Amino acid sequence: MKKLFSNKAVLYGLVALGGIFIGWLFFHTPHTKGVIQGNTTVNSKSIIWTCAMHPQIRMNHPGKCPICGMELIPLNHDNAGTIDPDAIHLSKESVELANVLTMIVTRQKPIKDIRLYGKVQADERSLQNQVAHVSGRIEKLLVNFTGESVQKGQALALLYSPELVTAQQELLEAAKTKQSQPEIYEAAKDRLRQWMLPESQISAIENSGIIQDKVEIISNTSGIIMSRRVNNGDYISQGAVLFEVADLSKVWVMFDAYESDIQFLQKGNNLEFTVQALPGINFSGRISFIDPVIDPLTRVAKVRIEADNRSGKLKPEMFVTGNVKAMLGEFKDQIVIPRSAVLWTGRRSIVYVKQAGSNEPVFKIREIGLGPMLGNSYVITDGLTEGEEIVTKGTFSVDASAQLDGKPSMMNHGERK
Repeated sequence: MKKLFSNKAVLYGLVALGGIFIGWLFFHTPHTKGVIQGNTTVNSKSIIWTCAMHPQIRMNHPGKCPICGMELIPLNHDNAGTIDPDAIHLSKESVELANVLTMIVTRQKPIKDIRLYGKVQADERSLQNQVAHVSGRIEKLLVNFTGESVQKGQALALLYSPELVTAQQELLEAAKTKQSQPEIYEAAKDRLRQWMLPESQISAIENSGIIQDKVEIISNTSGIIMSRRVNNGDYISQGAVLFEVADLSKVWVMFDAYESDIQFLQKGNNLEFTVQALPGINFSGRISFIDPVIDPLTRVAKVRIEADNRSGKLKPEMFVTGNVKAMLGEFKDQIVIPRSAVLWTGRRSIVYVKQAGSNEPVFKIREIGLGPMLGNSYVITDGLTEGEEIVTKGTFSVDASAQLDGKPSMMNHGERK
């Protein structure tokens, strides 16, 4: 009996010792493991992504804000390495994930692309009105429709004029006494000359002795009939316009230039243009005239070039698009930066400059002065020095990080000078 009791005591003791050992295995953490975990916690630095408009959003990966859909930006918590207290320090990983790009600013020859729109027009100097030099009735039109081509010296219409019949009778009577009364004879001929009858026709009347009851109206230029003002049987007065004729071998191309662009345009500038109705064909010419007066309604001035049109491809009222590459001599050798680098805050224009002397991405806000816009870039009048490095892409992400860190930013005017 005693032996049995002794064996049970030994068994219970072994069970108790086993339970203590198992508990020690589960609940005891070695000191060395704690040190390793502690070092891991201290050395690891996770990037937190947040929204510039909704800073309460916190994510451990890039993406879009679930509230407004904006791209998330990296939130930096460690600014110990920042050179300037007003600068924003970002990690290299956050700069890469936010796709922040930089460039070194340089001086360039600024060339401004000026886009102009306009239409083809007839050269006003080639427009000629064909008029009746004597009153009468249109017996027959020899040119019947707008757009018809005519040549200089071509008959346009036949005109019956009682005044002309009377003048021819006076010429024939004066011709009989031209030896004794040459003054009357010359006066009769001058009257016909004033009605633009050619000398050949006057001589034919005098030699034949036959009075012509109809007279031809002769074109004084070659070109295209732009307008017809009369019909058969119309009675017209002296000086009435019958036709408008234009020579379209040379045309004007008239462009509208906004008043803000006129200062960059000069006579002699080369202007390349395309015609909407003629795709794939490029035309060019030099500016021959800039209207000195601004239209009070459209706020534009007319810019004109003269284009050769012997091929006849350019037709009046065609729409054209032109481009001028204007050299800005006033801003020669100025710093030029991309438009994407600039943020606007009302009257201020700012960029972010990478701080020199640091291997880390450290940026500080800088207010600059803007000159003319050159397409996708700006001329800088002050605020930057050649050789400085600025943010050209991802500027808003850098600015948003500065706002969240309470540093001077686009919306925060607390920039230290």
